[in-house]
Amino acid sequence: MIQLGGLAIRAISVGGLETCIELPGHKLAFDIGRCPRTAVAQHTILFTHAHIDHMGGAVFHCATRGLMGMKPPTYLMPEENVEAFGDMLDAWRRLDRSDLACEVIGMKPGDNHRVGRDVEARPFRAIHRVPTLGYALWKTTRRLRPELQGLPGTEIRDRRLAGEEVTTAVETPIIAFTGDTCIDVVEREEVVRTAKVLVMEVTFFDDRVSVENARDKGHIHLDEVLQRAELFDNEHILFTHQSARYTHREAQEICAKRLPDGLRERVTVLGLPDEQ
Repeated sequence: MIQLGGLAIRAISVGGLETCIELPGHKLAFDIGRCPRTAVAQHTILFTHAHIDHMGGAVFHCATRGLMGMKPPTYLMPEENVEAFGDMLDAWRRLDRSDLACEVIGMKPGDNHRVGRDVEARPFRAIHRVPTLGYALWKTTRRLRPELQGLPGTEIRDRRLAGEEVTTAVETPIIAFTGDTCIDVVEREEVVRTAKVLVMEVTFFDDRVSVENARDKGHIHLDEVLQRAELFDNEHILFTHQSARYTHREAQEICAKRLPDGLRERVTVLGLPDEQ
């Protein structure tokens, strides 16, 4: 379990093999990978795209929750995938002779879905080889209206009792997850640059794979991050989706050597599951 920016994150992400980023405190996960055992407890799954290493464990997740008498899950996904996802569920219902009860919701940029009393998930368009969304979680808090700050507490109380609204809603992006994407999403989506915690794929770290080949695959190369280092205003950045070409130590050493001061201290490299 990783603690970043007040969030507990349980993550497994290996390029081409599996990606599941759990936020147990919010009972949700970004993608499901092969469905790690712990992910069964997450009620809401925010699917970025339909590649099997991100969506392959969906049926197992749904069936296991049903077996354990848990509430049927909710699956958010690009609206382009809803019909085929339903076809997949129907095929497994016939094969398994089970209900596979769940709610499937198609999403597009501009939509929102409440995942907690004061938290909403909002998608943005990522750039990959298939229709892909990233997601940000936005938390709403109430703060004293700026023009009332500095007034005596008794006056603020009296105004509130008189029916005046003394607070205003403030929305803050607490985490953004890019999913599989090209680096361009950093430039295009403000929330990627400003979310308190950014979970971003960085698949390739050196010339074992060129920047051009990384882009052809719809992935991010560390060289592209370095070229945009000044754009990241996040407090914490978690690099995921590491290619199995690298050991965790190699990826860490490359980042420690090449990331500039000010960015290096904010970056955590997830690494491979058998090396964490």
